[in-house]
Amino acid sequence: MLTRRLIHSLPLDLARRIAAGEVIDSWRAAARELTENALDAGADRIIIRFWPDLWQIQVLDNGAGMALEDLERCALPCATSKIQVWEDLAQAQTLGFRGEALHSLAQLGNLTIQSRPEDQPEGWRLDYDGQGRPQRREMLASAPGTLVTVRELFAALPQRREALQSSGSATKAIQSYVEMMALAHPQVAWQFWLERPTGSKLIGQISPAAGADRILLQILKRLQPGDLLLRESQPAPASRLTLLLGLPDRCHRHRPDWVRVILNGRPVHCPELEQVLLGAFQRALPQGRFPLCVASLSLPPDQVDFNRHPAKTEVYLAALPQWRELLQRELGMALGDCPPRIGAPARLQTLLKTAESSQVYEPNPLTASLSSLLQPRGLRVVGQINQTYILVEEENGLLLVEQHVAQERVLFEALEDDWPVVSLPQPLLVSGLTPAQVERLMEFPLEIEPFGENLWALRTAPAPLLAMENPEAVLAELSLCGSLSQAQATLACRAAIKNGTLLTQKEMEELIGAWQKTRQPHTCPHGRPIYLELKESSLARFFRRSWIVGKD
Repeated sequence: MLTRRLIHSLPLDLARRIAAGEVIDSWRAAARELTENALDAGADRIIIRFWPDLWQIQVLDNGAGMALEDLERCALPCATSKIQVWEDLAQAQTLGFRGEALHSLAQLGNLTIQSRPEDQPEGWRLDYDGQGRPQRREMLASAPGTLVTVRELFAALPQRREALQSSGSATKAIQSYVEMMALAHPQVAWQFWLERPTGSKLIGQISPAAGADRILLQILKRLQPGDLLLRESQPAPASRLTLLLGLPDRCHRHRPDWVRVILNGRPVHCPELEQVLLGAFQRALPQGRFPLCVASLSLPPDQVDFNRHPAKTEVYLAALPQWRELLQRELGMALGDCPPRIGAPARLQTLLKTAESSQVYEPNPLTASLSSLLQPRGLRVVGQINQTYILVEEENGLLLVEQHVAQERVLFEALEDDWPVVSLPQPLLVSGLTPAQVERLMEFPLEIEPFGENLWALRTAPAPLLAMENPEAVLAELSLCGSLSQAQATLACRAAIKNGTLLTQKEMEELIGAWQKTRQPHTCPHGRPIYLELKESSLARFFRRSWIVGKD
C-alpha cells in the first residue's frame, strides 16, 4: 500500500543542485558554459584543457578579466552582469545571460577562478565552496584574462560519473563543440588539450581566419579551397545569413554530421531549418549521401528566445515559416551559383603537374572566373566524342559534358516546375503491384484502379511515360520511389537521351543551351557530375608553352 505524502517545497539548496545538474550535464556542457563566458568577455584566444582521469577541466582566455569585487560575486546564484530586469532578457546579445554556469560548477565540483583585468597590475585567485561563496583569496601576478578550473566534477553524482565514464566520447564531444564555435567565431584562436598522466596531447588547434570557410579547411583536412562556397546576404534590416556549402559535385558525407545551424553565434538544434538544408541537396547528391552545409543566422535578439532549454541549443524562433522560406530560396540561389569543377580529376591533375614549371608559369587569376556556366558566355559546341560526350569550347578552356546526365538535369527541373499528369486514351494495364506500390502511385497523384486478379488499370500518367518503349516497367519502378521528387528524378533518367546516341550539331547546341539555364548545372538529380572542365591554364602548363626554345 502506497504511503500518502504531503506536497512541500524543496529546500533551496536541493532545488539549486537539481537545476545545476540540468545546466551542467556533461563535459561538453562544462566546456560550453566556460567558453561562452570567455567569448562574452571579448576573448580572441581560448585554451581548453581536459583531465578525464582527474575529473577536471580548465578554460583559459585573454578576455576582459574580472576585478576582485566581481570575482567575489560571480559564482553566487543568478549572478550576472548581462541582464538586470525581465525586459533585458529579450534584448540580450551575449551568449550567456542567466548567471547559472559558475554557480552550477561550484555546486557540482571544486571551482577555482584566477583573473586579472588589463587595467590592474595584479590578479586574484579565489576558491569557492559548494554555494559559490569565496573561501580563499590569493593575490598573484598573472596575464590579463581569466583561468577557470573545475576539479572533481560530479563527485557527488556517482550515477552521472558512471554514465560519463568514456573519456573518448567526452573528448570527441568537446572537440566537436570547439569546431562549431570556431565556425561561429572565426576571429578566435582555439586550442584543446587532453591531459593524461603520461603527458599532454594537442587534440585540436584552430587559427583565426577571415571567414568560416577558412576555419572549415582547418577542421576537415581533406577539403580543398575550391570545394567550398561561402555566400552572405542581408535578407532583412539588422539580419544576416551566411551559407557555407560543400559543392555537391565535389564533397558530400556518409551521414548528416555537417548539416548545422548557427544562430547568433551559438550552434543550435533546429530541425525545421536542418530539414531545409537537407531538402535543398536532395536531388544534387548520390543516394545515401548527405551535404556539407552550415547556415549561420544573425538576427535581432527580440526575434530569438534561447530561454527554452538549459543548454540553449533549442530555441523559439519568431516568424519561423518565413525564415524557412528565405533559407530555401537562398540555398537555391547558392547552389545555382556554385562554381564549376576547376581542373581535371586527381589522376589527370597529377599528370599535368609533372609537366608544369611552377617557377616560370603563373596562371592569370582572371582566367579563374567561376561564372562561365552561369550566364551564356561564348560557349561553342565543337562536336561529339564516343557518342557520349559533347565537347564544348568556352572562353578559358574546354568542357566535356556527358549528354545523358545533362539532359537528365534539364528534364528533372522541367518536371519539378510542372508535373504533367495526362489522361490516357487507353488504360495502361499493369500486374504484380503490391498494395503499397499502388498507394504510392496514387500519392503522385495518378489514377489507378483494380482491373482483375493482380491486375491494375492506370488511367492517368506522367506525359513523358507515353513516349517510352516499356512504360509498364518504368511505372513499376516509379511505384517503388519514396517521394514525388525521387519519382521525377527516375522518370527524367529513363526519358533522357542514352549514351551511344548520335546527335546532330543542332541537337547538341539545343541540349547545351537548355542545360546551361538549369538551376543546378553541376550534378544530375542522382548526384553524378555532369561535366569536366579543363582550363586553358592547365593546358598551358601541360604543353609547357611558357618555355623559351633554346634555353636551358
